[in-house]
Amino acid sequence: MRKFGLIGYPLGHSFSKKYFTEKFSRENLSDCSYENFPLTDIALFTALLKDEPDLCGLNVTIPYKSEIIPYLDSISTEALEIGAVNVIKFRRINEHLTLQGFNSDVTGIFDSLSPYISPSLKNALVLGTGGSSKAVCYVLKKLNINIIQVSRKRKEGIISYCDITSSVIEEAGLIVNTTPLGMFPSTEAFPDIDYNCLSDKHILFDLVYNPEVTSFLRKGSERGSIVLTGLKMLHSQAEKAWDIWNSETL
Repeated sequence: MRKFGLIGYPLGHSFSKKYFTEKFSRENLSDCSYENFPLTDIALFTALLKDEPDLCGLNVTIPYKSEIIPYLDSISTEALEIGAVNVIKFRRINEHLTLQGFNSDVTGIFDSLSPYISPSLKNALVLGTGGSSKAVCYVLKKLNINIIQVSRKRKEGIISYCDITSSVIEEAGLIVNTTPLGMFPSTEAFPDIDYNCLSDKHILFDLVYNPEVTSFLRKGSERGSIVLTGLKMLHSQAEKAWDIWNSETL
């Protein structure tokens, strides 16, 4: 049996197990299974490897996309530049295990945004500074879009929510929520921005996919903004992870 899974904490919001279980059933992959492994501390990762000798690959979600890196033998150039890993590929040669880190979030983000990117889109507001935010910023830089990052506390090169003026919102053609705000079960939560400044010229993209339409997106939709849910990203990055796990060349 080839076993795959997800590490992070908490995992009650995740659709990954459902997605891959349905994929294995649909594609008659009866030798594959997928499990959730909630780790309250990243230090428990070593014990997980000992307890699950059949693991062939893992997805990584919040809050460990960056913290997992020291536990890996190598990471891809892309993941290294981003500073975050969400896919671990297991290789066993002569009973020797090596762990390789990759970032499939990049694929999911690009696939979600690319149909909406135009020359007129020059500025983006990225809410959050975690592992997913790093992947978003990586993609936006590749697309030559200017980025303003937002965190709860002002840091070098990063503004706080208190610094988001009406002009900042008006100039940002794209606003991306990379925080867990609005994620199940706290579905009424949303990032603290002035939604009255939004218009039909804005695109709102939420990486949260449970619920599919978050409070953040609903508020944008009420102002006429284009809204992009996190489901396409979820599916795209999951399929990229599957490609990585099964590739002979990576």
